[in-house]
Amino acid sequence: MNDYLKRLGHYAAVDVHEVPAVRAKGDAKSIMRAEWEALEKQLQPGDVLVLLDERGDRFTSLKFAEFLEKRMNAGPKRLVFAVGGAFGFSPEAYQRAQHLVRLSDMTFSHQMIRLFLTEQIYRAWTILKNESYHHE
Repeated sequence: MNDYLKRLGHYAAVDVHEVPAVRAKGDAKSIMRAEWEALEKQLQPGDVLVLLDERGDRFTSLKFAEFLEKRMNAGPKRLVFAVGGAFGFSPEAYQRAQHLVRLSDMTFSHQMIRLFLTEQIYRAWTILKNESYHHE
């Protein structure tokens, strides 16, 4: 992931912020709520929130590049991608989010999702810049 983050520095400012694991006790609903509260504290006014969610839009790499280009051209302060916890996102997170994106039909660990997302963002930039990283 660090390799792709370094490569991305050529195109845009990219930061990774991990919300500390929520040590909430209780049912799934209360855990999701506590996770949302932790994430919400990281958001700034003007942020565009994209939830990585199993119900999200599916993209090819080319379509994901178009998606990123449209979001960037809309002028958000920051484009924020969020990975949910074991139970997913709370209703409040869905209300705040502007987009839902699905990376796969499979379930992956948070570490793998961060890698896959970072690589896809890098790939999108190379597509937008007509560079040779992506081949059809």
